[in-house]
Amino acid sequence: MLMAAALALLSASSQVSFIGYGEHHPIVVKPDKALTGLDSIFVVFDTDGVGMSFTSTNGEPAMWQSYDLHTWGSPEDIPFRWNGHETILDQVIPNKGYIITQGTRPHYYWVVNYADYYLSLNDIFIINDNPCSLVNFRVDGEGHKITYSSVHGNVEVLDRDIQLSYYTLAREDSTNWEETPAIESFESLDEGITVDPPLRNTVFTLSGDCFLREWGLEETIKSQFYTTEAVSCGTIAVQEKRDNNNEKGLDDGLGGSAPVDIKFTGFPTDAVVYRVWEMATDPEFENVILQYNQDEVDYSFTEAGTYYMRYRVANAAGTCEYVSDTYTITVSESELVCPNVFSPGSTEGVNDIWKVSYKSLVEFHCWIFNRWGTCVCEFTDPGQGWDGTYKGRLVDTGVYYYVVTALGSDGVKYKRRGDITIMRYKKGANGTSGGDMGGGF
Repeated sequence: MLMAAALALLSASSQVSFIGYGEHHPIVVKPDKALTGLDSIFVVFDTDGVGMSFTSTNGEPAMWQSYDLHTWGSPEDIPFRWNGHETILDQVIPNKGYIITQGTRPHYYWVVNYADYYLSLNDIFIINDNPCSLVNFRVDGEGHKITYSSVHGNVEVLDRDIQLSYYTLAREDSTNWEETPAIESFESLDEGITVDPPLRNTVFTLSGDCFLREWGLEETIKSQFYTTEAVSCGTIAVQEKRDNNNEKGLDDGLGGSAPVDIKFTGFPTDAVVYRVWEMATDPEFENVILQYNQDEVDYSFTEAGTYYMRYRVANAAGTCEYVSDTYTITVSESELVCPNVFSPGSTEGVNDIWKVSYKSLVEFHCWIFNRWGTCVCEFTDPGQGWDGTYKGRLVDTGVYYYVVTALGSDGVKYKRRGDITIMRYKKGANGTSGGDMGGGF
């Protein structure tokens, strides 16, 4: 197959020239020489009455031979005229390969008579046998394969670049669908025209081919209006992030330390009528535990385990369905560790706030008391802590007591009691650190 991008008008500096071709200049296609062995393929609008010449580079006439799809191994000599600087073939033999030898160097060409393959497009009909996955077309017209032979005898096909253009939907970013033009290219009409179904209503335009396009004679036909039945969807999942330096399991992916709060959003295409977010405990979705018939779902995962979430959409008839990729959310088991010493009012940011170390606590309550039973601090967020103050002032050093109750994502109930020793550090005269209480951490 040769791509239409290789098309060009025949250069005046080429050794090969054509005579008597009229208003439509021959087109040259540069094939993959390593694959075909050909220097060029020439597409002539109509070879009737057209001659061909080869300019000599050594003052001697070149020798001409021709072959076709069946005689590439036994080329035939061609009679030619010599005018002192060119060898001339007065009438091009159409749809043939040419071997033109200048001295000891052979040049290989193929000449196509486009008149034998002329593209005609009369009408196009949509055959909607399987609207969920394919759109088939029947074309009233002709556009057969243009074949040629490599120098090795392999039959190749020249790409005609017959284009089917229409509109569909594409996601330009991670969210909404946007109207997008689409173009599918076909090397001929022999194999039929089939494309993926567009995701919006549209009209199909069939045009071509690249040769008529180059000559300003492009053929174009349009289909009847097409109402799409195909559906698709895009999805995103955004987890609410916490910045608690005492909470473990805050991963970049979905899941981690409970509660895991995630917003799931689905973006359906035009033909979608039914949509559902499904949550399951198995990746095959045999055990679906929750369903939400909406595009957006805010959900808080508070129980340890692995969950699977997907978005499923369908058209009005339920005949076309699309299922999104599956999100995997793993919620960790719980953990709670309570420290017993800290030093508020000393070095800022270094052990100056009493905080529990935790993971996946869905309920939490902490009380801190002094030796006389006065509650000096109370909080219900495990990400918070006690800064060692009471009514806005630092408390005295000494021993305090905490009571913590909590519930883990795995159902574990915690009830912890213990003491907290407050120590205060300040710089000594010699620059070393010392404390106003004995002992250490």
